[in-house]
Amino acid sequence: MIKAIREFFEQHILAETASPDPAAVEHGLRLATASLLIEMTRADFSVKESEKKAAEGAMQRVFGLDDAESRELIRLAEQAARQATSLYEFTSLINDHFSPAQKVQVIELMWEVAYADGRLDKYEEHFVRRVADLIYVPHRDFIRTKHRARKAAGQGGKG
Repeated sequence: MIKAIREFFEQHILAETASPDPAAVEHGLRLATASLLIEMTRADFSVKESEKKAAEGAMQRVFGLDDAESRELIRLAEQAARQATSLYEFTSLINDHFSPAQKVQVIELMWEVAYADGRLDKYEEHFVRRVADLIYVPHRDFIRTKHRARKAAGQGGKG
């Protein structure tokens, strides 16, 4: 499983980000970010359809991935979810190529996926916090994006 993910990233992400073509680099970064959204659906050990749809919707809406790329990425992420041990492949690309504002957007999208089922699990919050730390998103932005996503999800109180 890990070999399949590694090959996918070498073909679709690392190769594209090594290219001098800005469009190819952008495409690879979108795939890396989408992978974090897929991992977000698994953070509470229970993939809910609403979270999966939110992740897929974000990939389609924000990152412009086509159906085939989305299906392949989801398939690989689902196969390797239990065996994945590092977020480095994703976060290193984001750190190397995303602006601070783009990194904040990634965190906000992760919050959207976390709130898609109507509740925030402690493991989901931990996962977003861990990614925010790995991509150097300031704590104030971590909190602001959490509040915006919670409000967008129609939740006012704690959580």
